[in-house]
Amino acid sequence: MTDVHAHGQAEAKLEEMNILLGTPPKPSGNYLPYTMLPPFVYLSGVTPKAGGVLQYKGKVGLELTKEEGYQAARLCMINQLSALKSALGDLNRVTNIIKLEGFINADPAFGDLPYVLNGASDLLVEVFGDKGLHARSAIGVAALPGGAAVEVELIVGYK
Repeated sequence: MTDVHAHGQAEAKLEEMNILLGTPPKPSGNYLPYTMLPPFVYLSGVTPKAGGVLQYKGKVGLELTKEEGYQAARLCMINQLSALKSALGDLNRVTNIIKLEGFINADPAFGDLPYVLNGASDLLVEVFGDKGLHARSAIGVAALPGGAAVEVELIVGYK
């Protein structure tokens, strides 16, 4: 068996992209990081933290550029993949990404919300290929926990 099959193709792709999945972020309130209702995993919203520290703080379109917003959404998705690996044990169990919801802490005049959320969507497709294609909503909000730039929720099908 090759290394790709031992880890699963998704994890091999992450390795190839130099993305290491760490410990999933701990919930910051009285809730679970995910709930499993076979064959689905519902992942709670996560913010762009690395090592427990918020990396992107502020309003996109005001304190942050849309490119920084894109990177914030990508980091949120890396955190979701960590939680998903924790839930499933192996990302190869993912059959499809069903729904992505992204909340963007945006200046009221900022309208490029889809571009920002592509940071998360693009990573899913890079890692899972066609299985990573999904329905989604990009929602502009007035505030997010801790002043985070982006928060992302995910619904995933698995076997």
